[in-house]
Amino acid sequence: MGKSYFGTDGIRGKTNAGVMTAAVAMKVGQAAGRRFLRGDHRHRVVIGKDTRLSGYMLESAMVAGFTSVGMDVILLGPMPTPAVALLTREMRADVGVMISASHNPYEDNGIKLFGPDGFKLSDEDELAIEAMLGEELPLAPSADIGRARRIDDARGRYIHAVKSSLPDSIRLDGLKIVVDCANGAAYQVAPSAFWELGAEIVAVGVSPNGKNINDKVGSTHLDLVQETVVASGADIGIALDGDADRLIVVDEQGQIVDGDQLMALIGSQWADQGRLAGGGVVATVMSNLGLERFLQGRGLNLVRTKVGDRHVLEAMRSGGYNVGGEQSGHMILLDHATTGDGTVAALQVLAALVRSGKRASELLHLFDPVPQLLKNVRFGGGKPLDDNRVKAVIADAEAALAGKGRLVIRPSGTEPVIRVMAEGDDAGDVEAAVSAICAAVAEAAA
Repeated sequence: MGKSYFGTDGIRGKTNAGVMTAAVAMKVGQAAGRRFLRGDHRHRVVIGKDTRLSGYMLESAMVAGFTSVGMDVILLGPMPTPAVALLTREMRADVGVMISASHNPYEDNGIKLFGPDGFKLSDEDELAIEAMLGEELPLAPSADIGRARRIDDARGRYIHAVKSSLPDSIRLDGLKIVVDCANGAAYQVAPSAFWELGAEIVAVGVSPNGKNINDKVGSTHLDLVQETVVASGADIGIALDGDADRLIVVDEQGQIVDGDQLMALIGSQWADQGRLAGGGVVATVMSNLGLERFLQGRGLNLVRTKVGDRHVLEAMRSGGYNVGGEQSGHMILLDHATTGDGTVAALQVLAALVRSGKRASELLHLFDPVPQLLKNVRFGGGKPLDDNRVKAVIADAEAALAGKGRLVIRPSGTEPVIRVMAEGDDAGDVEAAVSAICAAVAEAAA
């Protein structure tokens, strides 16, 4: 049975419409609460959120849902997604909730759920919760309704955990760092963590007003951090997204360092230190061929998964890997976090900078990406990829790129779009392959 509410990263949508209303949020709280009422102890849930205006509404609705089935609620306030995962485990909560739509604009919001181990829920748990959303659920007796309270030390707990991911010998004294928090969940904790380790901080994207999250700031809008790094003479720029589980870096010249380069750096450095588990790194099908070749040159392997940090994490856990991520900046370091954590990953990058004594531009560009091109083809219905003409064009493109490139063609999971990506050593071959396939798909869909 497929899912109607949960996508690849929780429940997400435009607020006050569809699946993202206060009524649905309350029902999710009731269903998740019932799912995790296990044993006779006093049950608790921790709830964090990013800085979206709708966070207040959804937070209140979920408090009502959880308390109505007998769960106590601990409210963290604005906190990164990885902080919620951490505190779910550290505070022995039965379930954790992050209210966020990540890098989406403020009009959207989402609900991410974590189990007591701090990991995102399994398909089995999500399907069980979905099944309960259409049912009339039993409520707690009046005497057993849950209580809700806010805690004041959540930020301090997370900052301490983040700093503890570095050895005591590593300090950031003398580094000037631009930190762009996307007017999102990390606007307080990330600059504080870097500053407490000795860095000079230039903070941008730290003035949330409910509507400016991810608005021309953060890891998906890099102009501001690039300009600020160059103008301020900073050593490096750190750009997070709205819930701070993504990281993109900018070197001192304003050049972008994406998730592939960061995985190359952390993976190779951890291998040199004897810390890398699994003999390689886990990434998605979208990671550049240059990363794969770089790792192979170091005797390391690259395991590829479907798009989505959830799939990366599943492969990491099943294969015994501790470094994984996405080109878009999700960085999962299982030695330190149970989900993507941009701040923790940034500290690994900064530690490498300190140890090397090099400039960021010298250290962080470890391989030359091969030409890569992604185009989307919108279609009205049917299955264009099943058309024999499309199959023939794809086969011709695969033959043309054989041994010197690759194709990734996949339907979007959220909209009627076919995504066509090619990469290879020759930019002309890449352009020709993508153009031919897109034309064939468009014709088949007409």
